[in-house]
Amino acid sequence: MTVINLDDRIETENDWMRDGACKGLTHLFFPSAAERPQARERREAAAKDVCANCKVQAECMTFARDQHEYGFWGGESEDERHAAGFRLIAPIGVRARSAS
Repeated sequence: MTVINLDDRIETENDWMRDGACKGLTHLFFPSAAERPQARERREAAAKDVCANCKVQAECMTFARDQHEYGFWGGESEDERHAAGFRLIAPIGVRARSAS
């Protein structure tokens, strides 16, 4: 059995997250299981609208790019970050086939 040490936390300066317009809207920024393409388009369009009026959008986008995040961050989808040259650590789906 592997033991995971929860004391090995990385300290980050993410105070900007408290000011995110997305607070409480997790369902818009991360897909549900087996999300269909049309549903993803609608969800990401709604997320983009939230990000458009967010005062910490730039910090959020930089964080997602630097940390190789999944989901919709700083006005960008995973696919948009990938197209901009920012790779996910463990790409899935189409990205996995094109990354190799």
